[in-house]
Amino acid sequence: MNSDILKGKWTQIKGHIREKWGELTDDELDQIQGEREQLVGKLQEKYGWKREEAEREVDYYLDALMRQIGV
Repeated sequence: MNSDILKGKWTQIKGHIREKWGELTDDELDQIQGEREQLVGKLQEKYGWKREEAEREVDYYLDALMRQIGV
């Protein structure tokens, strides 16, 4: 996942991310602002995942989401 694409499409995809990971609040998503590392860290905090697990989940989901929305 290209971080520039993530940042550029953040407004469009953050609702999808909120649906996928419902523990994330709107305020937290606003703070993340498309920064992959911040998303990974917040998922670790919220779900108790190890870093590698959070990275894998983020990459898998975002790749699938980008294909779905045509990016």
